[in-house]
Amino acid sequence: MTNYIDGYVFPIAKEHLDQYKQIAEEVANIWKEHGALSYSEFVGDNMDLEGTLPFPYVLGTKEDEVIVFGWITFESKSAQIQAHEKVAADTRMADLIAPLVDPSRMVFDASKMAYGRFKPLIQA
Repeated sequence: MTNYIDGYVFPIAKEHLDQYKQIAEEVANIWKEHGALSYSEFVGDNMDLEGTLPFPYVLGTKEDEVIVFGWITFESKSAQIQAHEKVAADTRMADLIAPLVDPSRMVFDASKMAYGRFKPLIQA
């Protein structure tokens, strides 16, 4: 077990989900080009489980927003570090992400995003 992942969860306005999906598909290709083994994102469907804190509550999601949960898988922590450096230097990323964080549209509010890097505990 050597895989390493970047994981994240964030709310996004339902009306911007299709636009986000198109951008995320391009972003996924860039990550994979620079060393990611896989890039996955899912949209929240059933967010309530009695006795737990649902993502919408934790993230302060509004009624017109949905939750996106995603992760990028790398072969190892060193592969993740190398991929991050390459992606950060890739000018295509800035062009793709700019519309998402445009304050006039607020397609994506990074201040509501939870993010972390994870090493394996179990993989079945």
